[in-house]
Amino acid sequence: MTVSVSLLATAAVLCAVGGILMLTRPLTRILLGAVIAGNGINLLVLAAGGRAGAEPLLYGVPLGRVTDPLPQAIALTAIVITLATTAFLLAMAYRSHQLTGTDEVHDDQEDRRIALRSEVRGERDELRERYRATDEVTAEERTRYREERRRLRARLRADRALQARGRDATGDLWHDVLGADPEDYAAQQDRPDADPGATG
Repeated sequence: MTVSVSLLATAAVLCAVGGILMLTRPLTRILLGAVIAGNGINLLVLAAGGRAGAEPLLYGVPLGRVTDPLPQAIALTAIVITLATTAFLLAMAYRSHQLTGTDEVHDDQEDRRIALRSEVRGERDELRERYRATDEVTAEERTRYREERRRLRARLRADRALQARGRDATGDLWHDVLGADPEDYAAQQDRPDADPGATG
């Protein structure tokens, strides 16, 4: 089987560029990365079929000269799947831009809160062990210990305040993300006591 080196190099470059774009936060870049990587994978699949040959017809063509039709069928199926993925990501990016003004993928707040609590708990335990391991605690060490504990509690309070500001005012995920218009979303943000089911 003969494989074109230029075809393999092009496919490798496309896959690398697509992978780099998919590791970014904006959904538009993720979309471009998925499309580019999909094209690179299609080239790899076509390159796996070997060199070009005759049409894979049933009659009138010697079997030794027929091109393998399986990579072509797989590439055609991959193109259809890439089209569906592109439409889905476009819809997500458009809706995200409508609601938040940006298409960036943000960190999950709950995961960040759990990680921060684990980090603060570890620092607090280490601080307590160092404090208790001291035989004679001076007033300066006791003051430093209390300041460190106060600093850790302040980190948790600041994170909770940040989450409270970023939390949706309505609490209705279906209404705010899937069903509400941007104007209704802004109105609900300005009126926290409004009815979540009302769309104006």
